[in-house]
Amino acid sequence: LSSPLSNSQTSNAASLPCPAAGRLKEDKKRGGRIYAAGVGSQPPKIMIRCMLSAPRARCVLRKSAEWPIARNFSGSAGDNEIIKESGVDDSTIPTEAEVSKRKKSQRDTFLEELPVTFSDISRANVAIRNGVKRTSCVKSFFLSELIGANVFLKTEFQQFTGSFKERGARNAILALLRENGEDYMRKNGVIAASAGNHALALAYHGKDLNVPVTVVMPEVAPLAKVDKCRKFGANIVIHGAHIGEAKEYAEKLIASTGLEYVNGYDDPPIIAGAGTIGIEIIEDVPCVDAVVVPVGGGGIIAGIGCAVKTLKPDVKVFGVEPHFAASYTAALEAGRPIAASVTPTLADGLAVPTVGSHAFEVARHYVDECVLVSEKEVSLAILRLIENEKMVVEGGGATGLAGLLPGGPLDRPDLKNINIVVPLCGGNIDTTVLGRVLERGLAADDRLKNFTATVSDRPGGIGRLTTLLGEHGASIKDMYHERAFLQSNIDFVKVKCVVELQGLEHAKQIDKILVDNGFEPVWAGD
Repeated sequence: LSSPLSNSQTSNAASLPCPAAGRLKEDKKRGGRIYAAGVGSQPPKIMIRCMLSAPRARCVLRKSAEWPIARNFSGSAGDNEIIKESGVDDSTIPTEAEVSKRKKSQRDTFLEELPVTFSDISRANVAIRNGVKRTSCVKSFFLSELIGANVFLKTEFQQFTGSFKERGARNAILALLRENGEDYMRKNGVIAASAGNHALALAYHGKDLNVPVTVVMPEVAPLAKVDKCRKFGANIVIHGAHIGEAKEYAEKLIASTGLEYVNGYDDPPIIAGAGTIGIEIIEDVPCVDAVVVPVGGGGIIAGIGCAVKTLKPDVKVFGVEPHFAASYTAALEAGRPIAASVTPTLADGLAVPTVGSHAFEVARHYVDECVLVSEKEVSLAILRLIENEKMVVEGGGATGLAGLLPGGPLDRPDLKNINIVVPLCGGNIDTTVLGRVLERGLAADDRLKNFTATVSDRPGGIGRLTTLLGEHGASIKDMYHERAFLQSNIDFVKVKCVVELQGLEHAKQIDKILVDNGFEPVWAGD
């Protein structure tokens, strides 16, 4: 190795055997390899180094006065290093800035090959702007104080049909009109399987764009949503016990009718339409530090993540999904979309068994983290929005906020004192469900509690208990008597009370008062 190398020898230097008296050193941290020739303690005159600079490794020669230890494997010279390449000018060796730029270019090229890119979202933003509402993104004073950060609410539930789904639905229909022509689409139309928001959005924008819409809805679909779809002129087909069976039937209709199927969360135009929310977030809150998005089939977080990260790469994107429908989390663990176990949940709009393949491929490159929330946290989020913001939001739409509330999975130091945007994705909640959700929210907030106590069955026994509760601010919501199954003195009766309180401290106060007066209450959940 003491003689000069030709160009061909230099290019193959990394494969040359190291002399018996030489030494082989490896940089395990960066995976680089150094071949150094020397005898005993004598330093070599020349060292050959293989540098792992993208897109391919290069072999360089280095003169040194001491044993060489490579310090920089990024593709450029380290400090105080003299690098020469046989037959090549020094100026051809890439600098740190050039290597960084090259890596960024390679990453950008890769991202441009994803099913949905920022270019698609930008085109969708122009296409749908005259057909959907640009919703507000305003700071919530009360929630900001509660969470310990500047919380901005993106009010997507204020769209005409009550959810963000309008963005993707309109963009998908417009894309089909461009692809197939107006005559074909207005003759055949589109079809979808949905029990709620996607069906409403597709029916409404199909009517607006003069494209026939057929919606296959399962038997469990809320009657209010079925009626609304009919009012928009959609052809409603009720089939199947759940959305999976409805989708299978819709796919059979495609083969026989020529209808174009529009997937509510995985078609690229649907994802691109949802991504327009991200553009509006950056425009309305340019100082945003984090975006917290509900996750169901993955379409909305894929679109928002792509838009936000492209316009402002340092923004953190968090996904939140219910414990009872954790399809995105299951896909992350498996490395691909897989069927996840789904249990009925308050966030019914997010109850998708398998995350969309296109949506997952996009989201996994832009989403920083995904967390899970309980039914208790979802109900509490709905309650907080109604009480503090006078906003009625469905479970799926409030799931993002549920992750941020005190005690939630995103209630942590790195998300304090920053600017956070939370899209409230939908507000289509049935009034009967809303009543039950509010009661659960009050219970989760320790403002609705129940306990059992044993009281005297003689006149005045129960009156003494109710008087004691009333004197200390507890409002009795309900009361039940139990005599037959009480295995104690026949002169006593077990009473179950449901009381409205002011919170956890008030509940502790009531418990102490009851114990001091000999009632020995047993609280549910204790």
